[in-house]
Amino acid sequence: MGVNGSAPAGPAGASPRGQRPIISPPVKPISIEDPSDDRLAPYAGLKDAALRRAIEGGGPPGGPGGGPSDRASSGFSDGPGTFIAEGSLVLGRLLKSPYRLQSVLVTAQRLPVVAGLLGEAEAPVFVVSQELMNAVTGFNIHRGVLAIASRRALPDPVDLLAGAGRIAVLEGINDHENLGVIFRNAAGFALDGVLLSPECCDPLYRRSVRVSMGYVLEVPYARLEPWPTALESVSAAGFLLVGLTPDPEAKDLRGLGLDGHSRVAFLLGAEGPGLSPEALRAVDVRARIAMAPGVDSLNVGSAAAVAFHAAFGRG
Repeated sequence: MGVNGSAPAGPAGASPRGQRPIISPPVKPISIEDPSDDRLAPYAGLKDAALRRAIEGGGPPGGPGGGPSDRASSGFSDGPGTFIAEGSLVLGRLLKSPYRLQSVLVTAQRLPVVAGLLGEAEAPVFVVSQELMNAVTGFNIHRGVLAIASRRALPDPVDLLAGAGRIAVLEGINDHENLGVIFRNAAGFALDGVLLSPECCDPLYRRSVRVSMGYVLEVPYARLEPWPTALESVSAAGFLLVGLTPDPEAKDLRGLGLDGHSRVAFLLGAEGPGLSPEALRAVDVRARIAMAPGVDSLNVGSAAAVAFHAAFGRG
């Protein structure tokens, strides 16, 4: 007999002889057929940026870039609110992240995959037809999986910097797909965090989360303001500030010799304008990616990957 008269412990997951095995409670899906069901309201109009701001709290109405398009939801929340996760891969990362799952919307065809991911997660699972999902969201969700999770308060940049050695600092990145790619690159090259100027778009906007493959839920980020004077706090924390620019007078990225620097911050600007003159004046080094004749620059997401690999790709 075991301690206190109990039966000896067996292999993990085993149960005493004569009793049924102990298993996790199965997902109890809730079927919905009415598109006006209030439980579907948080998933409405995924391409309507103004509506999504009102539902999610991801950016102030009339804030930077205000307008009806996807690109327009610039600005991001550092308080209460929600966000959308799309696809089973992103849902899997969401479940491993510190963000709290609120509910899941899934088609019947994708329910087995979702049930396997959820395990003992406590959140309602709404099952709808593909047609109903498309009608509620406003377009074809071919992945058949959506989830809503709670936002978290953003960390203080000082706290993020305290434990970091390699970070990205983004100025005015207002394209959600570019932002998602940068976060995926940051995860791929083991960056410790991302700092964003107030004009950057919302990292938790649906397209950013999807394009990042959910890595935006793993890489810490914070708002850096006032901009650009707050860059002084990054320098004060001991970071070498490296600004990426197509300027032919900048140093070739391949010859920067960053191995001797334990703390490096790469600054990247938006498509088109790049880094502002004020941001460039704050950097310690201006670096460029060597390009073929007649080509002056790469997409900012691609440029981030090249820079991160050049600096951090060896581990």
